[in-house]
Amino acid sequence: MVLDAILPPLCLGCNEIVAEPGSLCAACWQGFSFISAPHCTCCGVPFPEDLGGDALCVDCLKRPPRFRRARATPIYDGESRRLVLPFKHGDRTDMARAYGRWMAQAGAGLLAEAELVAPVPLHWRRLFTRRYNQALLLAKSLSRETGIALAPDLLRRRRWTGSQAGLKAKERRRNVRQAFEIHPRWTDALRGKSVLLVDDVLTTGATVEACAGVLQRAGARHVDVLTLARVVRPAL
Repeated sequence: MVLDAILPPLCLGCNEIVAEPGSLCAACWQGFSFISAPHCTCCGVPFPEDLGGDALCVDCLKRPPRFRRARATPIYDGESRRLVLPFKHGDRTDMARAYGRWMAQAGAGLLAEAELVAPVPLHWRRLFTRRYNQALLLAKSLSRETGIALAPDLLRRRRWTGSQAGLKAKERRRNVRQAFEIHPRWTDALRGKSVLLVDDVLTTGATVEACAGVLQRAGARHVDVLTLARVVRPAL
């Protein structure tokens, strides 16, 4: 196309020219740690070797999460930060379309059963300073890719929790306790539905678990989680 000759598509990772918009060059693709099987059947954390189709990680065995399953695209590390941070904090909202396609592939099993796609909400104070909710942009992209109904305001953040950065898992869970609620207009439509909860990064899972608990108490049949990236702790 003439437009591509004037403004050729650039790699999302390094800004090198690529063949298609919203893609990575070969070098960046090889540098990112995309998550695939084998992984925990519940939280999706990758395993170093195949432990069987229904294998659970130690964390899920010790403390089963409130969501049913979680999946993500790349591991959140030094390389993938170059994809996440410009999108989350740098106004690169154009990245959401490509990320939605990646997430649709990574979460195909979850999407096959989902009836509603909903983002983790931001508090109005955070939304005011950031001007957009990155989780909502990802949820919109997934809805466009799959045709699954979007519930953009299914959840509301009822109180300010500040940043979770630097907090340990227990502190994060305590920080988001009773921080979310169902929007009243979704009360009837939610009952019996399988919900896919969308966020940008899964760290300890405290935020999505708090959201999942609220959804389940309100009558959701299942709650699965799909994020753009996830933190993977080094094996001890």
